[in-house]
Amino acid sequence: MPNLFRVPVLTRRRIWLVFVVAIAADGFQMLLGPLGWTFLDQALDVIAMILTMALIGFHPLLLPTFALELLPVVDMLPTWTGCVALVVALRRKKPAANAAPPVANAADVIDI
Repeated sequence: MPNLFRVPVLTRRRIWLVFVVAIAADGFQMLLGPLGWTFLDQALDVIAMILTMALIGFHPLLLPTFALELLPVVDMLPTWTGCVALVVALRRKKPAANAAPPVANAADVIDI
């Protein structure tokens, strides 16, 4: 089983695929109606969560989205699409982990 908690490199293909998964999940849930079918909405949410984590890795924002989708009428909102957009934006904004920390100049240090 691949490590679902890793944070993969966000390529255009991964971003495109994760948006397809999110839009498809939200679209199917809107088509099913506000009350949905027994366990079909939940199955779609589990599949969307697993595919999203496989494509862009785990992010804490995925957990409340998954929990909100369990509520009967809230699943009509495009929560997967909104969450994926936010996670992708946050991951793109995040500085590289390999970046060297800034070097302090000796003249900038105040010694007491």
